[in-house]
Amino acid sequence: MHFSSLQKFQNFLILSKLIDESQLQACLTRIGSSERSIEGLIRDLGSRNDLTPYQVSKLNKHQTDGLRLGPYKLLYRNASGSFARVFRGCSVVDGRMIGIKVLRQRWAEDPRKVSLFRREGELGKRLKHRNIVPIYEVGSERDFHYLSMEFIEGGNFRELLKSRGKFAVEEASQYVLDMAEGLDYALSLGVTHRDLKLTNVLLSSQGVAKLVDFGLAGMDSGLSMQEEEIDRAIEYATLERCTNAPHNDPRSDLYFLGTIFYELLTNVAPYPPSTRREDRKQPARYRNLRPIRQVDHSLPSDVMAVVDRLLEINPNDRFQSPSEVIRALRNIIRTEAKSQEVQNSDAIACEIKNEKPLQPTVICVENRTKHQDSLREYFSFHGYRVLLLGDIHRAIERIQIDPPQGLVVMADSLGDGDQASKAYAKTADCCQKSGTPVILVLSKKYLSIRKQFADTPSSRILAENYVTLRSIRTNLEEMQSVFGGERTYKNQLDSQSTD
Repeated sequence: MHFSSLQKFQNFLILSKLIDESQLQACLTRIGSSERSIEGLIRDLGSRNDLTPYQVSKLNKHQTDGLRLGPYKLLYRNASGSFARVFRGCSVVDGRMIGIKVLRQRWAEDPRKVSLFRREGELGKRLKHRNIVPIYEVGSERDFHYLSMEFIEGGNFRELLKSRGKFAVEEASQYVLDMAEGLDYALSLGVTHRDLKLTNVLLSSQGVAKLVDFGLAGMDSGLSMQEEEIDRAIEYATLERCTNAPHNDPRSDLYFLGTIFYELLTNVAPYPPSTRREDRKQPARYRNLRPIRQVDHSLPSDVMAVVDRLLEINPNDRFQSPSEVIRALRNIIRTEAKSQEVQNSDAIACEIKNEKPLQPTVICVENRTKHQDSLREYFSFHGYRVLLLGDIHRAIERIQIDPPQGLVVMADSLGDGDQASKAYAKTADCCQKSGTPVILVLSKKYLSIRKQFADTPSSRILAENYVTLRSIRTNLEEMQSVFGGERTYKNQLDSQSTD
Protein backbone atom coordinates (compact mmCIF):
# COMPACT_ATOMS: atom_id res chain seq x y z
CA MET A 1 0.00 0.00 0.00
CA HIS A 2 1.41 3.36 -1.04
CA PHE A 3 0.54 6.47 0.96
CA SER A 4 -0.06 9.65 -1.04
CA SER A 5 1.05 11.87 1.83
CA LEU A 6 2.94 11.88 5.10
CA GLN A 7 -0.26 12.81 6.92
CA LYS A 8 -2.09 9.74 5.63
CA PHE A 9 0.80 7.54 6.74
CA GLN A 10 0.66 9.11 10.21
CA ASN A 11 -3.09 8.52 10.33
CA PHE A 12 -2.56 4.87 9.41
CA LEU A 13 -0.04 4.38 12.24
CA ILE A 14 -2.45 5.86 14.80
CA LEU A 15 -5.63 4.17 13.52
CA SER A 16 -3.88 0.80 13.34
CA LYS A 17 -2.55 1.44 16.84
CA LEU A 18 0.96 0.51 15.78
CA ILE A 19 2.01 3.53 17.84
CA ASP A 20 0.13 6.04 19.99
CA GLU A 21 -0.20 9.79 19.64
CA SER A 22 2.55 10.60 22.14
CA GLN A 23 5.06 8.39 20.31
CA LEU A 24 4.22 10.08 17.01
CA GLN A 25 4.57 13.60 18.42
CA ALA A 26 7.90 12.75 20.04
CA CYS A 27 9.12 11.38 16.72
CA LEU A 28 8.03 14.48 14.79
CA THR A 29 9.81 16.70 17.31
CA ARG A 30 13.04 14.72 17.03
CA ILE A 31 13.35 14.78 13.25
CA GLY A 32 12.17 18.36 12.64
CA SER A 33 9.80 19.63 9.98
CA SER A 34 12.38 20.02 7.22
CA GLU A 35 13.43 16.33 7.27
CA ARG A 36 10.05 14.76 7.76
CA SER A 37 9.19 11.92 5.37
CA ILE A 38 7.58 8.52 5.51
CA GLU A 39 10.99 6.87 5.36
CA GLY A 40 12.30 9.24 8.05
CA LEU A 41 9.44 8.42 10.40
CA ILE A 42 9.89 4.68 9.91
CA ARG A 43 13.63 4.95 10.52
CA ASP A 44 13.27 7.04 13.68
CA LEU A 45 10.45 4.94 15.17
CA GLY A 46 12.46 1.80 14.49
CA SER A 47 15.59 3.20 16.12
CA ARG A 48 13.57 4.02 19.25
CA ASN A 49 11.95 0.54 19.26
CA ASP A 50 8.52 2.11 18.90
CA LEU A 51 8.23 -0.12 15.82
CA THR A 52 9.69 -3.64 15.79
CA PRO A 53 12.12 -4.80 13.06
CA TYR A 54 9.30 -6.90 11.58
CA GLN A 55 7.02 -3.85 11.37
CA VAL A 56 9.80 -1.67 9.95
CA SER A 57 10.57 -4.25 7.26
CA LYS A 58 6.92 -4.48 6.21
CA LEU A 59 6.42 -0.70 6.11
CA ASN A 60 9.62 -0.12 4.14
CA LYS A 61 8.21 -2.49 1.52
CA HIS A 62 4.88 -0.62 1.57
CA GLN A 63 3.20 -3.74 2.94
CA THR A 64 0.51 -2.92 5.46
CA ASP A 65 -1.50 -6.16 5.29
CA GLY A 66 -0.68 -8.49 8.16
CA LEU A 67 0.47 -5.77 10.55
CA ARG A 68 -2.85 -5.86 12.35
CA LEU A 69 -5.35 -8.73 12.57
CA GLY A 70 -8.54 -8.21 14.55
CA PRO A 71 -7.69 -6.71 17.93
CA TYR A 72 -4.02 -7.70 17.64
CA LYS A 73 -0.95 -6.04 16.17
CA LEU A 74 1.83 -8.33 15.02
CA LEU A 75 5.24 -7.63 16.55
CA TYR A 76 7.66 -10.41 15.59
CA ARG A 77 7.60 -13.56 13.50
CA ASN A 78 8.55 -16.44 15.79
CA ALA A 79 8.28 -19.48 13.53
CA SER A 80 7.39 -20.41 9.99
CA GLY A 81 6.19 -23.67 8.45
CA SER A 82 4.79 -24.79 5.13
CA PHE A 83 1.21 -24.42 6.39
CA ALA A 84 1.27 -21.41 8.71
CA ARG A 85 3.41 -18.80 10.44
CA VAL A 86 3.44 -17.98 14.14
CA PHE A 87 3.84 -14.42 15.43
CA ARG A 88 4.23 -12.72 18.74
CA GLY A 89 1.43 -10.20 18.95
CA CYS A 90 -0.07 -7.69 21.31
CA SER A 91 -3.68 -6.90 22.09
CA VAL A 92 -4.50 -3.29 21.26
CA VAL A 93 -7.28 -3.46 23.87
CA ASP A 94 -5.35 -4.38 27.01
CA GLY A 95 -1.71 -4.65 25.88
CA ARG A 96 -1.26 -8.34 26.77
CA MET A 97 1.13 -10.48 24.76
CA ILE A 98 -0.50 -13.07 22.54
CA GLY A 99 0.54 -15.80 20.11
CA ILE A 100 -0.96 -15.50 16.64
CA LYS A 101 -0.89 -18.30 14.07
CA VAL A 102 -1.60 -17.15 10.51
CA LEU A 103 -2.41 -19.41 7.55
CA ARG A 104 0.09 -18.81 4.77
CA GLN A 105 -1.27 -16.70 1.94
CA ARG A 106 -0.75 -19.38 -0.69
CA TRP A 107 -3.43 -21.48 1.03
CA ALA A 108 -5.91 -18.65 1.65
CA GLU A 109 -7.80 -19.44 -1.58
CA ASP A 110 -7.93 -23.20 -0.89
CA PRO A 111 -11.24 -23.96 0.89
CA ARG A 112 -9.97 -27.28 2.17
CA LYS A 113 -6.82 -25.77 3.69
CA VAL A 114 -8.85 -23.02 5.27
CA SER A 115 -11.23 -25.63 6.68
CA LEU A 116 -8.34 -27.61 8.14
CA PHE A 117 -6.90 -24.47 9.71
CA ARG A 118 -10.20 -23.44 11.25
CA ARG A 119 -10.72 -27.02 12.46
CA GLU A 120 -7.45 -26.77 14.38
CA GLY A 121 -8.65 -23.58 16.02
CA GLU A 122 -12.10 -24.85 16.95
CA LEU A 123 -10.62 -28.05 18.32
CA GLY A 124 -7.99 -26.11 20.27
CA LYS A 125 -10.68 -23.95 21.90
CA ARG A 126 -12.12 -27.15 23.43
CA LEU A 127 -8.81 -28.27 24.95
CA LYS A 128 -8.42 -26.54 28.29
CA HIS A 129 -5.51 -28.06 30.21
CA ARG A 130 -2.35 -26.69 31.81
CA ASN A 131 -0.19 -28.78 29.46
CA ILE A 132 -1.88 -27.66 26.24
CA VAL A 133 -1.49 -24.16 24.78
CA PRO A 134 -5.02 -22.71 24.78
CA ILE A 135 -6.53 -21.18 21.65
CA TYR A 136 -8.67 -18.12 22.33
CA GLU A 137 -10.10 -17.03 19.01
CA VAL A 138 -10.49 -18.22 15.41
CA GLY A 139 -10.65 -15.20 13.13
CA SER A 140 -10.52 -13.98 9.56
CA GLU A 141 -9.81 -10.54 8.16
CA ARG A 142 -9.87 -9.95 4.41
CA ASP A 143 -7.97 -12.98 3.07
CA PHE A 144 -6.05 -13.57 6.31
CA HIS A 145 -7.06 -16.47 8.57
CA TYR A 146 -5.63 -16.55 12.08
CA LEU A 147 -5.78 -18.16 15.52
CA SER A 148 -4.95 -16.31 18.72
CA MET A 149 -3.45 -18.29 21.58
CA GLU A 150 -1.46 -18.04 24.78
CA PHE A 151 2.00 -16.63 24.14
CA ILE A 152 4.69 -18.94 25.55
CA GLU A 153 7.90 -17.09 26.37
CA GLY A 154 10.28 -20.03 26.66
CA GLY A 155 10.32 -21.33 23.10
CA ASN A 156 10.12 -24.91 21.79
CA PHE A 157 12.19 -27.87 22.90
CA ARG A 158 14.15 -28.08 19.64
CA GLU A 159 15.49 -24.60 20.32
CA LEU A 160 16.15 -25.43 23.97
CA LEU A 161 18.19 -28.51 23.08
CA LYS A 162 20.30 -26.50 20.66
CA SER A 163 21.01 -23.80 23.23
CA ARG A 164 21.57 -25.86 26.40
CA GLY A 165 22.18 -29.49 25.41
CA LYS A 166 20.63 -32.55 27.02
CA PHE A 167 18.46 -32.36 30.13
CA ALA A 168 19.03 -33.98 33.53
CA VAL A 169 17.00 -37.14 34.14
CA GLU A 170 14.54 -35.65 36.62
CA GLU A 171 14.02 -32.53 34.52
CA ALA A 172 13.48 -34.45 31.26
CA SER A 173 11.13 -36.87 33.04
CA GLN A 174 9.07 -33.99 34.41
CA TYR A 175 8.69 -32.37 31.00
CA VAL A 176 7.70 -35.66 29.36
CA LEU A 177 5.25 -36.20 32.21
CA ASP A 178 3.72 -32.82 31.36
CA MET A 179 3.38 -33.93 27.74
CA ALA A 180 1.82 -37.26 28.72
CA GLU A 181 -0.71 -35.50 30.93
CA GLY A 182 -1.66 -33.23 28.04
CA LEU A 183 -2.08 -36.27 25.77
CA ASP A 184 -4.11 -38.07 28.43
CA TYR A 185 -6.50 -35.15 28.78
CA ALA A 186 -6.91 -34.79 24.99
CA LEU A 187 -7.55 -38.51 24.66
CA SER A 188 -10.29 -38.27 27.30
CA LEU A 189 -12.07 -36.03 24.77
CA GLY A 190 -11.40 -38.47 21.94
CA VAL A 191 -8.51 -36.42 20.50
CA THR A 192 -5.04 -37.62 19.50
CA HIS A 193 -2.26 -35.21 18.53
CA ARG A 194 -0.89 -36.85 15.34
CA ASP A 195 2.09 -34.50 14.96
CA LEU A 196 4.06 -34.81 18.19
CA LYS A 197 7.66 -33.55 17.88
CA LEU A 198 10.11 -31.28 19.66
CA THR A 199 8.98 -28.15 17.83
CA ASN A 200 5.36 -28.78 18.85
CA VAL A 201 6.10 -28.67 22.57
CA LEU A 202 6.76 -25.29 24.21
CA LEU A 203 8.25 -24.51 27.62
CA SER A 204 6.58 -21.74 29.62
CA SER A 205 8.51 -19.29 31.76
CA GLN A 206 7.10 -21.19 34.77
CA GLY A 207 8.85 -24.37 33.59
CA VAL A 208 5.74 -26.17 32.30
CA ALA A 209 5.80 -28.12 29.03
CA LYS A 210 2.78 -27.41 26.82
CA LEU A 211 1.60 -29.16 23.66
CA VAL A 212 0.79 -27.00 20.68
CA ASP A 213 -0.40 -27.49 17.10
CA PHE A 214 -3.25 -29.99 17.11
CA GLY A 215 -3.73 -29.16 13.42
CA LEU A 216 -3.42 -32.79 12.38
CA ALA A 217 -5.27 -34.11 15.42
CA GLY A 218 -7.34 -37.23 14.92
CA MET A 219 -10.78 -37.64 16.41
CA ASP A 220 -13.83 -39.76 15.80
CA SER A 221 -15.62 -36.99 13.95
CA GLY A 222 -12.56 -35.82 12.04
CA LEU A 223 -11.54 -36.11 8.41
CA SER A 224 -11.92 -39.10 6.17
CA MET A 225 -8.96 -41.44 5.82
CA GLN A 226 -8.21 -40.18 2.31
CA GLU A 227 -8.16 -36.56 3.43
CA GLU A 228 -6.07 -37.20 6.52
CA GLU A 229 -3.51 -39.24 4.59
CA ILE A 230 -2.62 -36.07 2.70
CA ASP A 231 -2.17 -33.84 5.74
CA ARG A 232 -1.10 -35.91 8.69
CA ALA A 233 2.58 -36.25 9.54
CA ILE A 234 4.34 -38.70 7.25
CA GLU A 235 5.99 -40.28 10.29
CA TYR A 236 2.64 -41.29 11.77
CA ALA A 237 1.38 -42.69 8.48
CA THR A 238 4.53 -44.74 7.93
CA LEU A 239 4.65 -46.08 11.48
CA GLU A 240 1.06 -47.24 11.40
CA ARG A 241 1.29 -48.81 7.96
CA CYS A 242 4.40 -50.83 8.77
CA THR A 243 2.94 -52.11 12.05
CA ASN A 244 -0.66 -52.67 10.87
CA ALA A 245 -1.84 -50.37 13.64
CA PRO A 246 -5.46 -49.22 13.54
CA HIS A 247 -6.28 -45.83 12.07
CA ASN A 248 -5.82 -42.96 14.52
CA ASP A 249 -4.14 -45.24 17.10
CA PRO A 250 -3.50 -43.31 20.36
CA ARG A 251 -0.37 -45.43 20.87
CA SER A 252 1.24 -43.70 17.89
CA ASP A 253 1.45 -40.52 19.96
CA LEU A 254 3.27 -42.55 22.62
CA TYR A 255 5.91 -43.74 20.15
CA PHE A 256 6.73 -40.16 19.20
CA LEU A 257 6.62 -39.14 22.86
CA GLY A 258 9.38 -41.73 23.25
CA THR A 259 11.46 -40.08 20.52
CA ILE A 260 11.19 -36.78 22.41
CA PHE A 261 12.19 -38.40 25.73
CA TYR A 262 15.14 -40.11 24.02
CA GLU A 263 16.43 -36.84 22.59
CA LEU A 264 15.93 -34.79 25.76
CA LEU A 265 18.03 -37.32 27.70
CA THR A 266 20.82 -37.69 25.13
CA ASN A 267 20.66 -34.71 22.73
CA VAL A 268 20.88 -37.37 20.01
CA ALA A 269 18.04 -37.99 17.56
CA PRO A 270 16.74 -41.59 17.69
CA TYR A 271 16.58 -41.67 13.88
CA PRO A 272 18.35 -39.46 11.31
CA PRO A 273 16.55 -36.15 10.77
CA SER A 274 15.46 -35.63 7.17
CA THR A 275 13.24 -33.30 5.18
CA ARG A 276 13.02 -35.75 2.25
CA ARG A 277 9.62 -37.39 2.06
CA GLU A 278 11.10 -40.63 0.74
CA ASP A 279 13.42 -40.94 3.76
CA ARG A 280 10.57 -40.29 6.16
CA LYS A 281 8.41 -42.96 4.46
CA GLN A 282 10.93 -45.77 5.04
CA PRO A 283 9.73 -48.24 7.74
CA ALA A 284 13.36 -49.12 8.61
CA ARG A 285 13.80 -45.57 9.88
CA TYR A 286 11.47 -46.34 12.79
CA ARG A 287 12.35 -49.99 13.31
CA ASN A 288 16.13 -49.77 13.54
CA LEU A 289 16.60 -47.31 16.37
CA ARG A 290 19.85 -47.32 18.28
CA PRO A 291 18.99 -48.40 21.86
CA ILE A 292 19.32 -45.49 24.26
CA ARG A 293 21.65 -47.50 26.51
CA GLN A 294 24.18 -47.50 23.67
CA VAL A 295 24.08 -43.71 23.55
CA ASP A 296 24.34 -43.15 27.32
CA HIS A 297 24.76 -46.26 29.47
CA SER A 298 24.90 -44.17 32.67
CA LEU A 299 21.18 -43.36 32.52
CA PRO A 300 19.06 -45.02 35.23
CA SER A 301 17.77 -48.43 34.16
CA ASP A 302 14.16 -47.54 34.98
CA VAL A 303 14.39 -44.47 32.73
CA MET A 304 15.86 -46.48 29.85
CA ALA A 305 13.13 -49.08 30.32
CA VAL A 306 10.42 -46.42 29.88
CA VAL A 307 12.09 -45.06 26.73
CA ASP A 308 12.54 -48.56 25.30
CA ARG A 309 8.90 -49.43 25.91
CA LEU A 310 7.63 -46.21 24.36
CA LEU A 311 9.70 -46.96 21.25
CA GLU A 312 8.56 -50.54 20.76
CA ILE A 313 7.76 -50.91 17.07
CA ASN A 314 4.88 -53.29 17.83
CA PRO A 315 2.12 -51.10 19.32
CA ASN A 316 0.97 -54.00 21.51
CA ASP A 317 4.36 -53.94 23.26
CA ARG A 318 4.25 -50.21 23.99
CA PHE A 319 2.53 -48.52 26.87
CA GLN A 320 -1.13 -48.77 25.98
CA SER A 321 -2.27 -45.36 27.19
CA PRO A 322 -0.84 -42.03 28.37
CA SER A 323 -2.05 -42.83 31.88
CA GLU A 324 0.34 -45.82 32.02
CA VAL A 325 3.21 -43.55 30.99
CA ILE A 326 2.20 -41.03 33.66
CA ARG A 327 2.43 -43.63 36.42
CA ALA A 328 5.86 -44.81 35.25
CA LEU A 329 7.24 -41.26 35.03
CA ARG A 330 5.92 -40.28 38.45
CA ASN A 331 7.76 -43.24 39.95
CA ILE A 332 10.98 -42.16 38.22
CA ILE A 333 10.62 -38.57 39.45
CA ARG A 334 9.97 -39.71 43.02
CA THR A 335 13.04 -41.95 42.93
CA GLU A 336 15.28 -39.22 41.53
CA ALA A 337 13.95 -36.62 43.98
CA LYS A 338 14.46 -38.93 46.95
CA SER A 339 18.01 -39.69 45.86
CA GLN A 340 18.77 -35.99 45.51
CA GLU A 341 17.16 -35.24 48.88
CA VAL A 342 19.36 -37.80 50.63
CA GLN A 343 22.50 -36.39 48.98
CA ASN A 344 21.55 -32.84 49.94
CA SER A 345 20.76 -33.84 53.54
CA ASP A 346 24.11 -35.56 53.94
CA ALA A 347 25.94 -32.56 52.53
CA ILE A 348 24.09 -30.13 54.82
CA ALA A 349 24.72 -32.27 57.89
CA CYS A 350 28.43 -32.39 57.16
CA GLU A 351 28.53 -28.66 56.49
CA ILE A 352 26.95 -27.96 59.88
CA LYS A 353 29.57 -30.13 61.54
CA ASN A 354 32.28 -28.45 59.47
CA GLU A 355 33.22 -31.84 58.08
CA LYS A 356 33.74 -33.12 54.59
CA PRO A 357 30.92 -35.44 53.42
CA LEU A 358 31.74 -39.05 54.31
CA GLN A 359 32.56 -41.06 51.21
CA PRO A 360 31.95 -44.81 51.30
CA THR A 361 34.60 -46.77 49.41
CA VAL A 362 33.93 -49.09 46.50
CA ILE A 363 36.66 -51.22 44.90
CA CYS A 364 36.22 -51.94 41.20
CA VAL A 365 38.21 -54.74 39.60
CA GLU A 366 38.50 -53.92 35.91
CA ASN A 367 41.55 -53.96 33.59
CA ARG A 368 40.12 -52.09 30.59
CA THR A 369 40.91 -48.37 30.64
CA LYS A 370 37.68 -47.20 29.02
CA HIS A 371 35.56 -49.21 31.45
CA GLN A 372 37.67 -47.99 34.38
CA ASP A 373 36.91 -44.40 33.40
CA SER A 374 33.17 -45.12 33.26
CA LEU A 375 33.18 -46.79 36.69
CA ARG A 376 35.23 -44.01 38.27
CA GLU A 377 33.07 -41.25 36.82
CA TYR A 378 29.76 -42.89 37.73
CA PHE A 379 30.50 -43.96 41.31
CA SER A 380 32.34 -40.71 42.08
CA PHE A 381 29.32 -38.77 40.89
CA HIS A 382 27.16 -40.75 43.32
CA GLY A 383 29.36 -39.96 46.30
CA TYR A 384 31.77 -42.91 46.42
CA ARG A 385 35.52 -43.01 46.86
CA VAL A 386 36.59 -45.30 44.01
CA LEU A 387 39.61 -47.61 44.04
CA LEU A 388 40.33 -49.20 40.68
CA LEU A 389 42.38 -52.40 40.56
CA GLY A 390 43.22 -54.60 37.61
CA ASP A 391 43.95 -57.75 39.65
CA ILE A 392 41.45 -59.63 41.83
CA HIS A 393 44.16 -60.91 44.19
CA ARG A 394 45.19 -57.37 45.08
CA ALA A 395 41.54 -56.61 45.77
CA ILE A 396 41.27 -59.58 48.14
CA GLU A 397 44.37 -58.44 50.02
CA ARG A 398 42.89 -54.95 50.38
CA ILE A 399 39.55 -56.31 51.61
CA GLN A 400 41.28 -58.38 54.30
CA ILE A 401 43.15 -55.32 55.59
CA ASP A 402 40.54 -52.56 55.18
CA PRO A 403 37.09 -53.74 54.02
CA PRO A 404 35.36 -51.29 51.67
CA GLN A 405 31.62 -50.70 51.47
CA GLY A 406 31.39 -52.60 48.20
CA LEU A 407 33.28 -54.59 45.58
CA VAL A 408 32.44 -54.65 41.87
CA VAL A 409 34.19 -57.32 39.79
CA MET A 410 34.12 -57.49 36.01
CA ALA A 411 34.38 -61.17 35.07
CA ASP A 412 36.72 -60.38 32.17
CA SER A 413 39.41 -59.44 34.71
CA LEU A 414 39.33 -62.88 36.43
CA GLY A 415 40.98 -64.95 33.73
CA ASP A 416 39.51 -67.80 31.67
CA GLY A 417 37.36 -70.84 32.46
CA ASP A 418 38.07 -72.58 35.75
CA GLN A 419 40.51 -69.85 36.72
CA ALA A 420 37.68 -67.30 36.72
CA SER A 421 35.37 -69.59 38.73
CA LYS A 422 38.01 -70.26 41.37
CA ALA A 423 38.91 -66.58 41.64
CA TYR A 424 35.29 -65.61 42.18
CA ALA A 425 34.73 -68.38 44.75
CA LYS A 426 37.69 -67.10 46.74
CA THR A 427 36.49 -63.52 46.40
CA ALA A 428 32.95 -64.33 47.55
CA ASP A 429 34.29 -66.19 50.59
CA CYS A 430 36.53 -63.26 51.53
CA CYS A 431 33.63 -60.80 51.16
CA GLN A 432 31.38 -63.02 53.28
CA LYS A 433 33.87 -62.93 56.13
CA SER A 434 34.56 -59.21 55.95
CA GLY A 435 30.97 -58.06 55.44
CA THR A 436 31.68 -56.59 52.03
CA PRO A 437 28.90 -56.77 49.42
CA VAL A 438 30.22 -58.00 46.04
CA ILE A 439 28.76 -57.74 42.55
CA LEU A 440 30.10 -59.94 39.75
CA VAL A 441 29.25 -58.65 36.27
CA LEU A 442 29.26 -61.30 33.56
CA SER A 443 29.76 -60.80 29.85
CA LYS A 444 28.50 -63.40 27.36
CA LYS A 445 31.64 -65.54 27.47
CA TYR A 446 31.28 -66.02 31.25
CA LEU A 447 27.58 -66.89 31.44
CA SER A 448 28.40 -70.48 32.54
CA ILE A 449 29.58 -69.05 35.89
CA ARG A 450 26.01 -68.02 36.63
CA LYS A 451 24.97 -71.65 36.97
CA GLN A 452 27.81 -72.45 39.40
CA PHE A 453 27.01 -69.85 42.05
CA ALA A 454 23.83 -68.77 43.80
CA ASP A 455 23.24 -65.24 45.02
CA THR A 456 23.73 -64.75 48.76
CA PRO A 457 23.02 -61.85 51.13
CA SER A 458 26.55 -60.62 50.44
CA SER A 459 27.00 -61.50 46.75
CA ARG A 460 25.06 -61.11 43.53
CA ILE A 461 25.79 -62.00 39.93
CA LEU A 462 24.41 -59.78 37.18
CA ALA A 463 24.13 -61.56 33.87
CA GLU A 464 21.26 -59.86 32.15
CA ASN A 465 21.47 -58.86 28.50
CA TYR A 466 22.06 -55.28 29.53
CA VAL A 467 23.73 -54.52 32.84
CA THR A 468 23.75 -50.82 33.66
CA LEU A 469 25.87 -48.89 36.13
CA ARG A 470 22.64 -47.88 37.85
CA SER A 471 21.64 -51.54 38.37
CA ILE A 472 25.11 -52.34 39.77
CA ARG A 473 24.88 -49.49 42.27
CA THR A 474 21.29 -50.32 43.23
CA ASN A 475 22.15 -53.97 43.95
CA LEU A 476 25.25 -52.96 45.87
CA GLU A 477 23.37 -50.53 48.09
CA GLU A 478 20.60 -53.03 48.77
CA MET A 479 23.19 -55.48 50.07
CA GLN A 480 24.92 -52.77 52.08
CA SER A 481 21.75 -52.18 54.07
CA VAL A 482 20.78 -55.84 54.44
CA PHE A 483 24.07 -57.69 54.98
CA GLY A 484 26.79 -55.70 56.65
CA GLY A 485 27.25 -52.40 54.92
CA GLU A 486 25.60 -50.42 57.70
CA ARG A 487 27.91 -51.93 60.34
CA THR A 488 31.01 -51.33 58.27
CA TYR A 489 29.91 -47.81 57.47
CA LYS A 490 29.27 -47.11 61.17
CA ASN A 491 32.77 -48.37 62.04
CA GLN A 492 34.20 -45.88 59.57
CA LEU A 493 32.13 -43.09 61.13
CA ASP A 494 33.32 -44.03 64.61
CA SER A 495 36.92 -44.09 63.38
CA GLN A 496 36.58 -40.59 61.87
CA SER A 497 34.96 -39.30 65.09
CA THR A 498 37.88 -40.62 67.13
CA ASP A 499 40.35 -39.00 64.80
